[in-house]
Amino acid sequence: MTLSPPVRKTPERRAERPPARRTPGRRARQARAGLLFVAPMLLLFVVFRFVPAAGAFLLSLTDYRLNGEWSFVGADNYTRLAGDDLFHRSLVVTLTYVAVFVPLTVLLSLGTALLLHQVVWARGFFRGVFFLPYVTSIVLAAVIWKWIYDAEDGLLNGLLKPLSLGPVDFLGQSGLVLPSIAATSAWKGFGYSMLILLAGLQSIPRSYTEAAEIDGASAWQRFRYVTLPLLRPVLFFVLVIETIAAFQVFDAMYVMTGGGPVRSSYSLVYLLYDSGFKFFDFGYASAIGLVLFAIVLVISLVQRRFVGRED
Repeated sequence: MTLSPPVRKTPERRAERPPARRTPGRRARQARAGLLFVAPMLLLFVVFRFVPAAGAFLLSLTDYRLNGEWSFVGADNYTRLAGDDLFHRSLVVTLTYVAVFVPLTVLLSLGTALLLHQVVWARGFFRGVFFLPYVTSIVLAAVIWKWIYDAEDGLLNGLLKPLSLGPVDFLGQSGLVLPSIAATSAWKGFGYSMLILLAGLQSIPRSYTEAAEIDGASAWQRFRYVTLPLLRPVLFFVLVIETIAAFQVFDAMYVMTGGGPVRSSYSLVYLLYDSGFKFFDFGYASAIGLVLFAIVLVISLVQRRFVGRED
């Protein structure tokens, strides 16, 4: 008598349900729900960003007076800008300041972030110390640094005097005034970019640099070929915000030099301020603001092309 092998009972397969399809009505409800979430911020953006920008463009096409009277002049304000020597000079001053301030701030922020990235003990304390100038008032910082730069009783000239290198009038010489103001602004604002770069450094997996170190890469090679490419998106963001801040410089120049000496620190925003609030030429001031916006937009696009692109 032969025994047949036991028959294994296979579990019955459950009928697989087809994936739920999103009906047009469901997609519409989800779209409306998402729009409701972003509606408050979108409303704030339209009211406080888009509407003023559109109003500034329309105002730049008019000759608006303080008493409310205005007349349409078309592109006359822009034609006037093209032939205004003071505008050309303030543009050169602004571009020179940007060329000094942006590399100085980015390098200072990146160098400090790299140092803090290596610190293990009291890292939070050092972050707070370096970030502290950012939360101070720019007017207060400008007053302090104006005393530091003072040709007679300033701290810097006090240090240079024993070396027979002073006195140096940092804010009274045309060749030194912009680097001096740029150094003040860099000291004031580098802490914000430092924290952003530090966050970017900490997001890079440590295994990448360890693998490069095992392969025999030097510290510079690890930074050049591993850290810097991975840090590019964060570096691009920092470069753009610092460039925008540099083009908008006004407070430090107003407090420290008043635009002098001989308009050597007379920026585009300073010209805009004088045109709108000193001479009440609101149409011309709006045209300056829009030209400044166009310049910053073009430079930001160029930066995105060369720094923010993905290989």
